[in-house]
Amino acid sequence: MKKLSWIVLFAFVCLVAKEPASSTYTAYNGKLFIAHSSKPNPAPLELDGRKIAWLNHPKLLGQKIALVPVSYHTKPSALKLSKDTTLVIKQAQYKKESIVVTDRSKLYPNKQVQKRIDKERDEARAIYQKASEKRYWRQPFAHPVKRVFITSPFGTARVFNGAVQSYHGGVDFRAPQGTPIYATNDGVVVLAKDRFLSGKSVIIDHGQGVYTTYFHNSKLLVRAGKFVRKGEKIALSGATGRVSGAHLHFGVVCSGIQVDPLDFIKQINALFAS
Repeated sequence: MKKLSWIVLFAFVCLVAKEPASSTYTAYNGKLFIAHSSKPNPAPLELDGRKIAWLNHPKLLGQKIALVPVSYHTKPSALKLSKDTTLVIKQAQYKKESIVVTDRSKLYPNKQVQKRIDKERDEARAIYQKASEKRYWRQPFAHPVKRVFITSPFGTARVFNGAVQSYHGGVDFRAPQGTPIYATNDGVVVLAKDRFLSGKSVIIDHGQGVYTTYFHNSKLLVRAGKFVRKGEKIALSGATGRVSGAHLHFGVVCSGIQVDPLDFIKQINALFAS
């Protein structure tokens, strides 16, 4: 009987030892959080009702990563990624800026133009909801311009002619008219067209739910369906769409969520330094 008790106790200790320890991590609204696992089949992750896929680490064999985008609109809270993983969301510090648009038709579009805006927005959302299985990015991301000078960071509250209308879903680079714009990594061009708000636009699919966007160009040098390499010239900067001057608006969308592009590049590139 005593021997049986020891066997039962040993089995119980083994079961307890195998239970995964709970983990708590910190993330910020509008930023990317990267989860890591060395398990071949990690527990499924989910945030705000969205399933987050585990991907192979771009450099370390046998390691997994999950790209978890936190929406700009997510309030400070503790969210469950899985049964044993909690993500504590904190508020990032973002600025506010005023923009004066002299073309009132860009600021207050009529019904016909609004239909176009809605159609173009729905088209973009449909693109971002798709996650191709193939990963095209196999190296660190680069900046889309040779000379990096930020004129407006991600997350800034946009005040158009005195009224707060949105937040800045990307980062603006100083880019005088005609400045060459480059693909930040390998991928497939899924959109290359003139749109009302973003002007002449390019969207590149880098695979597995990662997209980069390049807006307000004066000239497009690629077409939808073209495979582009990192560093390939894709457009010339301009002042098309709803803008107050020539520049490049660069954005990153991950699993349908806009995230801080510079933070995204920094975190992804750190994976290659592992």
